Amino acid sequence: MPNSPHPNSLPAGEGTGCGPGRLAGIDYGTVRIGVAVSDPDRTLASPYETYPRKSPTVDAEYFRRLVAEERIVRFVVGLPLHLSGDLGEKAKEALRFGRWLGETTGVAVDYFDERYTSVEAERLLRDAKLTDKKRKKHRDKLAAQILLSAYIDAGCRGTRELLGID
Repeated sequence: MPNSPHPNSLPAGEGTGCGPGRLAGIDYGTVRIGVAVSDPDRTLASPYETYPRKSPTVDAEYFRRLVAEERIVRFVVGLPLHLSGDLGEKAKEALRFGRWLGETTGVAVDYFDERYTSVEAERLLRDAKLTDKKRKKHRDKLAAQILLSAYIDAGCRGTRELLGID
């Protein structure tokens, strides 16, 4: 992605900046979770996996293993905000998931406006002429990559401070 802020992101909060260490972008879903990871220098985001949710215990083990194997130092959970910037029910679910993720793994969690990431991922996959089945397989991890790239391009500043999220 180009080095410009995500066109639909909220204005950057104070953030913590782009120090060293790998990030994991999370495209939260109740059935599947898209995962992307950055390189240690936080210059490139790559799709990692679409994780099919199983149970809280199995999901917790998956994310703990991800942290250990990929040396993740921060999660970036996408917030599907309304066009107005307000939190809807899906965004509140993503916030609850982010809190659970941080408590479960002991890794810091930030949030980033993910409006249109799934739409952009779908457009890219359609342009690649993938079948419906292949698009479904790749959509969530590609959305996570788009989200994580935008977060990096925005200087690793999420929406936490702007929204008053603890």
